[in-house]
Amino acid sequence: MPVVVVESPAKAKTINKYLGSDYTVLASYGHVRDLPPKDGSVDPDHGFDMKWEVASDSKKHVKAIADALKDDPALILATDPDREGEAISWHLEETLRNRKALKADTPVSRVVFNAITKSAVTEAMKNPRQVDRDLVEAYLARRALDYLVGFNLSPVLWRKLPGARSAGRVQSVCLRLIVEREMEIEAFNAQEYWTVKAALTTPRGQEVEARLTVLGGDKLDKFDIPNETAAELAVRAIESRDLTVSSVEAKPATRNPSPPFMTSTLQQEASRKFGFGARQTMQIAQRLYEAGHITYMRTDGIDMAPEAVAAARDAIKNRYNADYLPGEARVYKNKAKNAQEAHECIRPTDMTADVDSLSLRDGDQAKLYDLIWKRTLASQMASARMERTTVDIASADGQVVLRATGQVVLFDGFMRVYEEGRDDVVDEDDKRLPQMSEGDRMTKGAITPDQHFTQPPPRYTEATLVKRMEELGIGRPSTYASIVTTIQDRGYVTKDKNRLFPEDKGRLVTAFLVNYFRRYVGYDFTAKLEDELDDITSGERDWQEVLARFWRDFKAAIEETSELRITDVLEKINEVLEPHLFPPTEDGSDPRLCPNCGEGRLSMRTARSGGAFIGCSRYPDCKYTRAFGPPGAEPESAIPPEGKLLGEDAGDQIWVHKGRFGPYVQRGEVTDDNKKPPRQSVPDGWAPEEVTIEQAIKLLELPRKVGEHPNDGVPIWANIGRYGPYLKYAESTSHKGGVNANLESIEDVWEIGMNRAVQLIDEKAASRGRGRAAKTLKELGDHPDGGPVAIMDGKYGPYVKWEKVNATLPKDTDPESLTMEQAVELIAEKAGKKKGGRRKKAS
Repeated sequence: MPVVVVESPAKAKTINKYLGSDYTVLASYGHVRDLPPKDGSVDPDHGFDMKWEVASDSKKHVKAIADALKDDPALILATDPDREGEAISWHLEETLRNRKALKADTPVSRVVFNAITKSAVTEAMKNPRQVDRDLVEAYLARRALDYLVGFNLSPVLWRKLPGARSAGRVQSVCLRLIVEREMEIEAFNAQEYWTVKAALTTPRGQEVEARLTVLGGDKLDKFDIPNETAAELAVRAIESRDLTVSSVEAKPATRNPSPPFMTSTLQQEASRKFGFGARQTMQIAQRLYEAGHITYMRTDGIDMAPEAVAAARDAIKNRYNADYLPGEARVYKNKAKNAQEAHECIRPTDMTADVDSLSLRDGDQAKLYDLIWKRTLASQMASARMERTTVDIASADGQVVLRATGQVVLFDGFMRVYEEGRDDVVDEDDKRLPQMSEGDRMTKGAITPDQHFTQPPPRYTEATLVKRMEELGIGRPSTYASIVTTIQDRGYVTKDKNRLFPEDKGRLVTAFLVNYFRRYVGYDFTAKLEDELDDITSGERDWQEVLARFWRDFKAAIEETSELRITDVLEKINEVLEPHLFPPTEDGSDPRLCPNCGEGRLSMRTARSGGAFIGCSRYPDCKYTRAFGPPGAEPESAIPPEGKLLGEDAGDQIWVHKGRFGPYVQRGEVTDDNKKPPRQSVPDGWAPEEVTIEQAIKLLELPRKVGEHPNDGVPIWANIGRYGPYLKYAESTSHKGGVNANLESIEDVWEIGMNRAVQLIDEKAASRGRGRAAKTLKELGDHPDGGPVAIMDGKYGPYVKWEKVNATLPKDTDPESLTMEQAVELIAEKAGKKKGGRRKKAS
């Protein structure tokens, strides 16, 4: 039987169902090899030769494929239909040839399909091809570029900017977008302006709200009513005049549907409507694709196959009346700067299947599928027809004119199914107006002046960031999610209420790169390089020439920074971030003058823990510091980088610090011989900023001796450790190895008595060797091969149980949200490990 290889077991299961027993379908579990994370993996001096290494987790998967090829040497590579999929196929073929699992004459074919349906898979099998060398070379160029930038730029950051973690080719540009938006917001000066609205009543007794647009015979611009005094004068002008409808203008309008989804628009809409992050959206879409419900989800194409368009039109005709079907099919063209990765749009594989008919168990999958299905159908539906009405209500002398606007939906069209979400837009013209005719006298009600201030540009969300990257030509569909996730994982950016905020280290890295590697974080440069990489995909450029040209200039830029001194770098960053760190003072004094000694100059400094702070140039004579950021950015209770002095006890200073492994209290200071003074971690649940000197002294007195065990006189101690409060009973003749017993609360450390301590120690010693029974958290149903699957709560955390296979849940996985598909994948992976992991017999 020919061996078919795909990326995941879920995809393998679906394809195996379509191909039947004539084929052996196996999963590679993603990439099987990569560049080792060490210097020298890419050699620019020898044609950018790359040293690949098979990952330890992948060796068993490669072996399974090699073993299957012994029975039938025909290999069919059916990985995803994009550059990454092509690269996985290439890596597999190369790896199998290196281990002699494939001979020179072994037939190897490549098949691609945009949807995992029976018709798409069987049709692809009829049209095999070879691995596309252009796509592979485009992958090699990108992988080499990312490696060379990361492994050469990151060490520069570590040496010149303590605390910085790493820098990436596209991630750094993305980070720059967020940092520069934050700087725009901080530099923004709000401008006051006023508007005036009047509540009016028509002769028929219907109420309408109108806004003042003309005052004193002149049309009002945004800032023409600058303050409250001017607003009150405008109110009096309206109050002193009778108002009559001077004109009613109704104009027809149409609204067209949005095109079907591509990767970026799907991520944006899922963020707006459900709050999904980019990575979460792609993970959910991946599962829908592998189950055969949607087409491939990494694409920047918005066109739809003719048969899909026909199916969509048939579905519309069957569900709605003929008015909802336009005379001709809609055709969409991509407006992106580059669509080299274009496939078909993201759409359902079956247009007649709505979310209810699929019975998806996973709620997030159901939400996303419903979104894709509605958007696809709506994209082929008739336009919505509306009537937009503008009514001007004026005084007889023309000195005052108010305007009311609204619209009426005459035919909902595609809006019956779907409307696209909006970013930071409020449309006040959607309200419906009562009937009004020219000459109608309007009765005045409340006249309200409203104060406004201009608003700074909004912070990016993941959705608007992806949209901006797409507009600039930065990144590609397969990379958006990883780029946005990486800058958050590195601690450069945090997300709060769906908005992205740059952290201090993110600002510092951006300031450094913009000043010393400006070209390489330039938007135009990055977009142009992306275009060149796309040219490799289409065979228009040589990948090694593109790399050689980049490397020549980039290497020179790296070498120029070798002479930089850290003090020079920090001072340069001080200058760049000066508006943020040292804003002008109200009294006009020097914002960088030390407020403590009145002589030193404030500047940014870096701490050994990796954090940045503001300190005095006269250190150590003046020890003034404040948190990184503008003055007053943090509360007075905040702990500065050098620690917060709580007071004195027995002649020692008591401090609270924020360390690499969490907050702690300390007695005294580090001595000249670097001997550490007594320290104790601040327990979870205690706010380190609010720790008092009394609490600190109590912590520093730990461990507390509770007493001596009555059986052998060995002391029992109460203390706080990595895993919380506990009792420690050292090794004795009755208890080999000693005993540690957990305490229920922090207070027990100081309050527990001897009787209770002995009881807990003896209970813990008696329980040794007995494992607790695992508790069932959730029943998932029956495995495809039979037998119940359940999520259990074990001694070492939650795991999936099926027959004799126990598969641990990955870190940060919520047991409640785990689906049967994910559980089957974990079981398959665990079963593979058990099968290949037998120990050799002892000689």
